[in-house]
Parts: sequence; C-alpha cells; structure tokens
Amino acid sequence: MSTVTNESTPKAHLRPIDREGLLGFAEKGRNNPGARGTNTVHTVVEGQYRTISNVRGHEVVVDEPLHLFGEDTAPAPAEIVLSALGGCLAVGITAVATWKQVPLSKLELHLEGDIGNPAAWGAGGHEPSPEEMGIQAVRVRVDIEGDAPRETLDEIVQRANHFSPIGNTIRNPIDFEISLL
Repeated sequence: MSTVTNESTPKAHLRPIDREGLLGFAEKGRNNPGARGTNTVHTVVEGQYRTISNVRGHEVVVDEPLHLFGEDTAPAPAEIVLSALGGCLAVGITAVATWKQVPLSKLELHLEGDIGNPAAWGAGGHEPSPEEMGIQAVRVRVDIEGDAPRETLDEIVQRANHFSPIGNTIRNPIDFEISLL
C-alpha cells in the first residue's frame, strides 16, 4: 500500500500492528494499573566474556571487543542495553502512532551511549561510586516519516519516550538485588 508522506513522495507503510488488540491492552492497563509481569532470563558463560542468555526460547549472545579481552563475537553488554532501549522506543513509537492512527513509512533510531570502565569491572581499577559507573549519557535520534506533520510525529516520539519501560528503567532508580543461588 502506498501513500503520500510529508515530502509528497509515494512511500509504502511499515507493517502495522493490531490496533484493536492495542486498544484492548490499553483498556486492561486503565482497569488494573497495578498489574505487573515478570521477565526471566537464564545466562550461561561459555568462556572469557562470551555469554548466551535464553529468553523465551531465543538466544541473546553477549561478548566484549578484543581491546577489552573478549573475542568480539557479539555485541557488548552496554550495546545490548542500547539495543533494548532502541527496540523499546520503536515499540512505543509504533504503538502511539497506531493509537493516533498515523501510518508510518519509516522509523529508524540511532543511539549512542557514553560509558567508561575505569573500575575494570571491579577487578582492581579505580573505585568510583555506583552513580559514576555505567552509561553516563544517552543520545537518541529518531528518523521518522509518516502521514502526519512533523509536529505530530515529534509528539508521538516524545510520548513514546515518556512512557518507555526501558527508557524509564534507565532514567529511574529501581530495586536491584543479587545473591548466590
């Protein structure tokens, strides 16, 4: 299906999601705002820094680059975090656009995250406080086209950002515990 975008160039729409299903899911959230689910992941180390995580039958491979003593066979953990954020924002943008009945013809996210590792993962490097470690700044640029003015597309992106579960996980402190099995 082709349409005319803001640039008056015929473009095919991205594959849509089920709007009625989305509206039903939103209604469940309004009726039970305290509902929570639980995501589970099982991670196994293969050697060096290479890990395989099982997520609902899907494998997610993580490694470190050569300069950080990995084998560079897969993205690094911080890159996976940015990937999760990009995916979550894309889901949200798609959902909000669907809710607002704005067909999209292009959606690409470009993410950057500034990270340092002076602590060497706690293996004898600098000993910073927890708030000084991890990704310290994130920049996301969204390349979006759809059947709406630029201002509406920006509203869609900003609303999706505001309600992004992964975006808010990154922005907000959360309860976190770790223990031996």
